[in-house]
Amino acid sequence: MFPTLVRRTAERLTSSMLRNTTSTTSTAALTGPYKLKKVWPPDFSKLSEKDQFRFERRYKRRLRLATARPRWEKFIKLAQLFSMVSVFTYAVLFMDWGAENNPFQGARDKFWDVFGAFTPEQRHQRRNPDIEAIANPK
Repeated sequence: MFPTLVRRTAERLTSSMLRNTTSTTSTAALTGPYKLKKVWPPDFSKLSEKDQFRFERRYKRRLRLATARPRWEKFIKLAQLFSMVSVFTYAVLFMDWGAENNPFQGARDKFWDVFGAFTPEQRHQRRNPDIEAIANPK
């Protein structure tokens, strides 16, 4: 009921505006250079189910194209990926589970064995022993 009311009001307004205008420039500005073939939106009560489906599909496709924001969607996807990876990494490597049997203790041990060698306390273990022997002769 409401779409029909809006469509009929739009038809009346445009037709009355066209009749009341006397100059051709304002008429051309209201209607454009081409004459409309159809009133939009169509009256769905007069259409068959097949035609209704066609109009709905066309409208949804045009709506998707008009509201597409590829940059924003890419940013949101990357933000979601970053947040999920960071929460998972924190839960595996740093979170205190407060339980005796930590399910990720093996992964934690391997990680800190590899990256623990980069701490300043273990710097002397990383150095080449030949260079240390030259720098500090006995």
